[in-house]
This record gives sequence, structure tokens and C-alpha cells, in this order.
Amino acid sequence: MGLVTPSAGTIFWMVIIFGVVVFILGKFAWKPILNALREREEAIRDALNSAELARRQIGDLKAEQDLIRAEAVRDKEQILREARDIRDQMISEAREKAGQESAKLMAQLRDQMENEKNMALDEIKQQVAELSVKIAETILREKLDNTPSQEKIISAQLEEFKLN
Repeated sequence: MGLVTPSAGTIFWMVIIFGVVVFILGKFAWKPILNALREREEAIRDALNSAELARRQIGDLKAEQDLIRAEAVRDKEQILREARDIRDQMISEAREKAGQESAKLMAQLRDQMENEKNMALDEIKQQVAELSVKIAETILREKLDNTPSQEKIISAQLEEFKLN
């Protein structure tokens, strides 16, 4: 049992050695250890503050990015709207111009058809007149070969002329 229960001398020397170790540690080691712990605590606090600042900055950047995206979407929609308006205006102008050109072309075609119709009618009238003259000439030759009928026709014409 001697090993388990220490003697008074052993306890004395253990207390003295413990006190010397505590004194040496207090004199030389505690300040550097406490300084190292304080520095580490400050470094951890600074790292946490930096991380929090970084989180805030990331949040701000995300908000700014969302604003930029929303603005880009609005700009895109405005550009598309303007492009549609320009397209519709160009189509409208093209339709209007095509309608005007079509009306102009139709008027020209109507005039041309009217002119051709009048020319055809004039030609037909000319041919009818020539044909009438030939028929009248043929009829007159047959009738005028006969002298009494000539005198009768001439008298009728003179009387008709006098009445007018």
C-alpha cells in the first residue's frame, strides 16, 4: 500500500515542484499563451466579421444583379415593342403604297381599255359606214339603171329638201 498512499515528504516535494512549475509557467508561459489565445480570439472575431461583411456584400450584389436583370428585361421588352411598332408601321406603309399603286394601275388600265374600246368602236363605225356606202351604191346602181325610177327618186328628194 505504500505506493498508493504517498508519504508526507513526497507530498511536500510535489507541492513545491507544482508551485515552481506554476511560478515558471506564470512568469514565462501564461502571458504568451493568453496573448496567443487573445490573438486567436480576435482573429476568429475578425474572420466572423469579415464573413458577415462578405455575406452582406453578396446580398447587396445579388440585389443589384436582380435590379440589373429587371432593367435588362424592361429594356428588352421596350426594344421588342419598338421593333414591333416599326414593323407594323412599315407593313402599313407598304400596304398603303401598294393600294395607291394598285389604284393608279387600275385607273391606267381603265383608261387604256376605254381608249382601246373607243378605237375599236371608231373602227367598227368606219367599217359600217364603208359597208353602208357600198350597199347604198349597189342599191342605187340597180335602181338608177332605170330612168323613170331615177326621176321619181330625184323628185322625192327635192320635195323632202323643200319641206325641210
